[in-house]
Amino acid sequence: MKKNCEVNHPNHEKHIPRINKVVGQLNGIKKMIEDKRYCPEIITQLKAVSSACQSLEIIMLQKHLETCVMEAFYSKDKNVQDEKIQELTNLYKR
Repeated sequence: MKKNCEVNHPNHEKHIPRINKVVGQLNGIKKMIEDKRYCPEIITQLKAVSSACQSLEIIMLQKHLETCVMEAFYSKDKNVQDEKIQELTNLYKR
């Protein structure tokens, strides 16, 4: 389902290398588990992946606010504005 963000939809392709790094880290964790590495070593790597994902989440949220949400509020369309507020509220309910 396509959401309103026609004019300023951000391009997230520059974040692909960051995602690839996380995928590599996850593959490394999988190997650590297969190799029966020490639990705290695995947990340390899991925390690094979690932190990397959280950083990317913040970047994506900031871009969404700067583009899609701003566009909705500049539109002066109350329905579109309410939709963006509900969308963000639902993100944080998850």
